[in-house]
Amino acid sequence: MKMVPMKALLLLCALGFVSSVSSTVNSSGGTSDGSEEWGYIEVRPGAHMFWWLYKSPNRVEDPSKPWPTILWLQGGPGASGVGFGNFGEIGPLDVDLKPRNSTWLQKANLLFVDSPVGTGFSYVEDDKLFVKTDEEAAIDLTTLLKAIYNVNTKLEGSPLYIFAESYGGKFAVTLGLSTLKAIDEGQLKLQLGGVALGDSWISPEDFVLSWGPLLKDVSRIDEVGLNESNSWALKIQQQLADGQYEAATSSWYELEGVILANSNNVDFYNFMLDDGDSPVIANTQASRQLLKQPYAIISEADGLDLGTVMNGPIREKLKVIPGNVTWVEKNDDVFSAMVGEFMKSRITEVDELLSKGVNVTVYNGQLDLICATKGTEAWIKKLKWDGLSTYLNLSRTPFYCGKDESTTKGFFRSYNNFAFYWILGAGHFVPVEQPCVSLEMVGSIVNSLNG
Repeated sequence: MKMVPMKALLLLCALGFVSSVSSTVNSSGGTSDGSEEWGYIEVRPGAHMFWWLYKSPNRVEDPSKPWPTILWLQGGPGASGVGFGNFGEIGPLDVDLKPRNSTWLQKANLLFVDSPVGTGFSYVEDDKLFVKTDEEAAIDLTTLLKAIYNVNTKLEGSPLYIFAESYGGKFAVTLGLSTLKAIDEGQLKLQLGGVALGDSWISPEDFVLSWGPLLKDVSRIDEVGLNESNSWALKIQQQLADGQYEAATSSWYELEGVILANSNNVDFYNFMLDDGDSPVIANTQASRQLLKQPYAIISEADGLDLGTVMNGPIREKLKVIPGNVTWVEKNDDVFSAMVGEFMKSRITEVDELLSKGVNVTVYNGQLDLICATKGTEAWIKKLKWDGLSTYLNLSRTPFYCGKDESTTKGFFRSYNNFAFYWILGAGHFVPVEQPCVSLEMVGSIVNSLNG
């Protein structure tokens, strides 16, 4: 999940900008050279979603093979894609506002959003406007895509690839279906290129059932810890079967505590580490709130944290953020509004995308615990997709970083419109922990001319 420096994209503060307000409903701005656009879309009365589009300097205007656009959806729910996904993972600049050599902008245009509303720079005028379901979040995102794509003729021909991480995977599959519906009804001028699910929370049941056995296999817990973990996981399984979704979320929280107590505080984002030791993130809250508490990104160079950057130079650059809106690393209100949705499975939606011919890619970091590969493999085997049996019987293909075939970086398997990448040496945050192979993977997925 790295390549040449982006010389055209220097420090954000050094870039010129043009800011305009199209109406009291939607406001927008952008850089003077047109390489970036951003703004707000009022997706519902009183619900304002922030977006930021980067146009790749590598894009080639070829009508026979349009340059792709990647929409990045962060997890949580309540984590900021505009903040964490952009500056923490795949955008052109890192948290120090220095060029990122491994930016995915080399392979596609990048569209970041703060979704659901209430996340990051997005905001609601009334707490009753927070979304409660994945479908509601997808409808808001579809409204945003209509506002962006239907007025931008150049983007119309750019195939959209929905990439997601963690809980964002649930948003991605529901958005994929919502997007197809809008396209079929003639409401959205867009070509859906595919959906990519990175370490995604698609089947919470399968993940919690995987935690104990996985940690026992790697000697992080003993038989006592395994039995206690399995007991809670089975309780969650029964609660889900009974439709007790809020109770299942509460039990999930308790299970995290059991895992931490029996493992001496394993890092849920990388089971080879202790909580707090991850070079990718620095948790500012108790680790038992893992998915609920998004990620605090700390710059190793000068101690900057993402909140300081977003509310300082980034806010100054954008010029459209309302005075009463402050970017925060997490929004507990967004999570709380979705507490009854959090533990629901979205396997059926993956199946539906596959049946409609949409390209679906899954990639998983080998060392992730919260969305463990063992759990991902389990839910894939539950698919009703007619190509599943053939897919499971195929051999995996190893892949490497560039032309260096001395070290295996992962494995790949695909059949028809489904593909799986096993990323070795990475935890939950694949783009950060394996930047080289993730960049090459992205190039393959979007069929970039620069892939």
